[in-house]
Amino acid sequence: MSYKRQEIPQSEISRQLEICARVRERLAAAGRPMLALVDTYGCQQNESDSEVLRGYLREMGCGFTDDEFQADIIVVNTCAVREHAEMRILGNVGALNHAKKAKPDQIIALCGCMVQQEHMAERVKRSYPIVNLVFGPHELWRFPELLERSMTGKKRVFETRQSDGAVSEGMPRARDGALKGWLSVMYGCNNFCTYCVVPYVRGRERSRRPEDIVREARSLVENGCKDITLLGQNVNSYGRDLGLGVDFADLIRMINDIPGEFLIRFMTSHPKDATEKLFKTMAECKKCARQLHLPVQAGNDRVLRAMNRGYTAAQYIEKAELARRYMPDLVLTTDIIAGFPGETDGEFADTLELVRRVRYDAMFTFIYSPRVGTPAAALPDPMPRQDKQKNFDRLLELSNAISQEKHNEYVGRTLRVLVDGENSDRQYPLTSRTNGGRLVHLRGGRELIGQFTDVKIEKAATWALFGEAAE
Repeated sequence: MSYKRQEIPQSEISRQLEICARVRERLAAAGRPMLALVDTYGCQQNESDSEVLRGYLREMGCGFTDDEFQADIIVVNTCAVREHAEMRILGNVGALNHAKKAKPDQIIALCGCMVQQEHMAERVKRSYPIVNLVFGPHELWRFPELLERSMTGKKRVFETRQSDGAVSEGMPRARDGALKGWLSVMYGCNNFCTYCVVPYVRGRERSRRPEDIVREARSLVENGCKDITLLGQNVNSYGRDLGLGVDFADLIRMINDIPGEFLIRFMTSHPKDATEKLFKTMAECKKCARQLHLPVQAGNDRVLRAMNRGYTAAQYIEKAELARRYMPDLVLTTDIIAGFPGETDGEFADTLELVRRVRYDAMFTFIYSPRVGTPAAALPDPMPRQDKQKNFDRLLELSNAISQEKHNEYVGRTLRVLVDGENSDRQYPLTSRTNGGRLVHLRGGRELIGQFTDVKIEKAATWALFGEAAE
């Protein structure tokens, strides 16, 4: 597979910003303030992309609202990972009919992974006439140009060309808050797991240059960010396309060297590319969180081969154990698919056995969802849905039991947390996260929000801990 790395020239980004200024001037001359709504579905990369959408809209002079009846522009950033997400998105888009009737000049745009699929773009074109603009992830950098065409032209705009993707720097961002920040280090994926649509909609792996990443990380810290999550479909592949001799572990060290008190997290880490160097680096870098999301997907070797995962169950277990040897306090999480095409009850039992051995702190579990155009969608799938559900329920029961046991071990301990917000619970009015990413509800004053503090853990539930800020 040949792929030539592409970078969007800064002159093109400057042109997009000029379009933003033109739109802003036109709206100002008309005395017409604009409100925008950006609705985001899916993964953290989509959250990051929505920051760019809001950044461009802010450059156009838009304010923001959560009310679709008040919005002049609605942008729905879509997800394609599972069918359920797509059906939910389409249902919510259909419901925008009422807002469009009340505000006929309203512009509705769909972007992101779902509409990068040809069959879904055609479905939107055919069945959702209220949608004015459709564009895929590869066109994010030129959102102002596409939006201006929608605002000034009479035809609907569809831009979902197939592409390997490119790297764009210098786009404006409007972040949700100063305390936590998403930081994309690379885009796309080269792995082609047989169940996954991401390589088809996000393109090939493209790494951002380390100096650009470190510059953005430093800016985040200087602006008060204390929890930075590095994003990529497979962060362990970082740098391979650059030829600079800088890999992901090196990048973590570079960010760790930035002055300030903050945490470095990352996702997602592919097991086949997770190295001892990475674990050693995590252990040695004080600002790197002791948290590792290492998706296993299945615990049976035949199923793993059918998924094209590139490792065996034994190899995965060896890496998990190696990571814990370097970091005994590591919080380890994973993804698992129940009901992959052709998977038998006996093979699924191997997955349950792997879970018992690894003992994850938390798991994200799913029933297999066929994705159009992926190899797995063409495989024989004889197991009835109700049997897949039974296996899924067994997995969930095991996962919850282990999570509860692990959380019980925190009771009585004092942990360092970052207090990140308020909670509706009057007894524990604040929310926070441990170094390992565990949610902690705590008692304490609002002045703690945005600060690192120690908390004495009083009790535990399956998904959260509860405690009081230490004196």
